[in-house]
Amino acid sequence: MFEIRDKQFLIDCGEGTQIRMRQIGLKTNRMGHVFISHLHGDHVFGLIGIISSFGMLNRTADLHIHSLPELENLLKPQLNFFCEDLPFKVIFHPFNPKQSEVIYEDRSVQIKTIPLKHRVPCCGFLFEEKQGDRHIIREMIDFHEIPVSFIHKIKQGADYMKPDGEVISNEILTKPANVPIRFAYCSDTAYSEKIIPLIEGVDLLFHEATFLEEDIARAKTTMHSTAHQAAQIAAKAQVKKLILGHYSARYSNKKLFLNEAKEIFENTFCAEDLAEFEL
Repeated sequence: MFEIRDKQFLIDCGEGTQIRMRQIGLKTNRMGHVFISHLHGDHVFGLIGIISSFGMLNRTADLHIHSLPELENLLKPQLNFFCEDLPFKVIFHPFNPKQSEVIYEDRSVQIKTIPLKHRVPCCGFLFEEKQGDRHIIREMIDFHEIPVSFIHKIKQGADYMKPDGEVISNEILTKPANVPIRFAYCSDTAYSEKIIPLIEGVDLLFHEATFLEEDIARAKTTMHSTAHQAAQIAAKAQVKKLILGHYSARYSNKKLFLNEAKEIFENTFCAEDLAEFEL
């Protein structure tokens, strides 16, 4: 789950997602959009569960699902059979996994697809906060007796002209807006430098690390990445922070992933159940 500007976006939906949401007490009244990277079971088997649970909780807000076109055909029969009396609509928004495109946009956030390299068509997602307004300096607003009706324009960068013709520069009246947050989610994928221009400089990169470098042959065969490769991508893209995840069950010690990645990219962390990362 990714939260930004009082909105919640669910990214992929493995089996039992609705149970985990309940365990952590996650309130989903602000969650209106689900983004599915690809059609492997560990990324979609939980969808019918959360939709059914939302129905039993009498949710009324529509639920939007962004995915490959095939998902609607796969999920519709289940919805018709198990969820025919839902008090809300499930709306599908298909995207093309072969190209990067904007698939969601509102006043504060824009979301793009990141084509990935996997055994089946697969996309990651780039979440980009839009530039906000500048912050007013209340003392200067009061000092220059600027009317409330003009403050909105000042937040957007306008200077202020006093009744006597004196112009007060915006830089005197405001502080810079917050730097927009950017988050990239890349799972599942083999090592691919093609994604670097799309994720360059992001505040946080989640990149799959299914294998350790000792099993790189297996990674190539299954079209997954090693922790070493994830760190290489993070370093070359000059991201600020890297989160590893999607570990193979063959490994019992996640610290091995962390150690391997930190040899290349120091600001690396391991995803854990119930872990939270703040930007």
